Amino acid sequence: MEIYEELVERGLIAQVTDEAEIKELINNGGARFYIGFDPTADSLHVGHFMALCLMKRLQMAGNKPIVLVGGGTAHIGDPSGRQDLRKMMTSETIQHNCDCFKVQMEKFIEFGEDKAVMVNNADWLLKLNYVDVLRDIGTHFSVNNMLRAECYKQRMEKGLSFLEFNYMIMQAFDFYYLHKNFGCNMQFGGDDQWSNMLAGTELIRRKTGDDAYAMTITLLLNSEGKKMGKTANGAVWLDPNKTSPFEFYQYWRNVDDADVMKCIKMLTFLSMDEIHEMENWEDSRINEKKEVLAYELTKLVHGQEEADKAQKTARDLFSGKVDAENMPSTTLREDQLTDGSIAIMDLMVACGLVASKSEARRVITQGGLSVNEAKVTDIAASYTKEDLAAGVIIKKGKKVFHKATI
Repeated sequence: MEIYEELVERGLIAQVTDEAEIKELINNGGARFYIGFDPTADSLHVGHFMALCLMKRLQMAGNKPIVLVGGGTAHIGDPSGRQDLRKMMTSETIQHNCDCFKVQMEKFIEFGEDKAVMVNNADWLLKLNYVDVLRDIGTHFSVNNMLRAECYKQRMEKGLSFLEFNYMIMQAFDFYYLHKNFGCNMQFGGDDQWSNMLAGTELIRRKTGDDAYAMTITLLLNSEGKKMGKTANGAVWLDPNKTSPFEFYQYWRNVDDADVMKCIKMLTFLSMDEIHEMENWEDSRINEKKEVLAYELTKLVHGQEEADKAQKTARDLFSGKVDAENMPSTTLREDQLTDGSIAIMDLMVACGLVASKSEARRVITQGGLSVNEAKVTDIAASYTKEDLAAGVIIKKGKKVFHKATI
């Protein structure tokens, strides 16, 4: 099976501009493609993970990746999928985030001569002359067509700033610049980037007469149609200091049954033969599938040693063996305490054991909570700074353990 057919079978391809041409290019290792990553934080997260995996798959098939870090576009902010204006970042913060991205990406992508290259669009976007851009680039864009783009339509009711309106032009210019200076002939990105990517192929055609192609990756959605990669505590990060290897493992170990095989197909590097075999497993083996998913992805992001440790800890906790040293934990800040203590329901939310205080109340009243091996039935129970300094072991249900400290 060639790479394009494998991507189709894994459910990774959402939209393509010219299927026959794209299929021939990537199956023959002829794609010089780019994927953009705007450095909106100091770590990549699960939302970037699929793009990195796609880049790795295509590189393994002989294609040449260009990793574009958006040090320039980050000064504007992508309006796609947003209901409000992104928080503006300083140039120093953007550069710091770019540096962090590079370190993490090197775990996935092989950089070097005739391999992958990493570029930063700050190198050309921040040097542009506004009038030159209006005359040379702006003349190729129709405002009517831009306003029909989904990324803009969803913002029209609340107001779309002129700042954000320029994002499509900047992304299209990136594609044009990379085509002219790096021989880039293809762009890949999330399905919510389709309008921006089409704008790039059209700009290249108008400016050079050359063909360029675009393909979008299926968004990672759960069975309810919601984006995956979020927990009660926020995003699932690839940086182990923001989301520990154990927490990362547990996120995938606890995905909904309906999403397991989809995630295995889209994210792991198991062969399709292995995956087809797993699809035929009995329903009673669903937890084995979840373990495979969690282990493979943790190994990919954090290495085999951390994946082994995370799997062992998870199995120990599931069997009732409590190891406080390897137990998932949360360190509270003093400003999370009121008069030197924290209420149990607030503590459960802060530790990510529940999504809300109402859920915490339900767990407690149904007898599903213990703290330091003592069942908690009082929803008004609280724990002092001294309690937390010694370490509070929380048990939710029969299997979920968590340590809270300060």
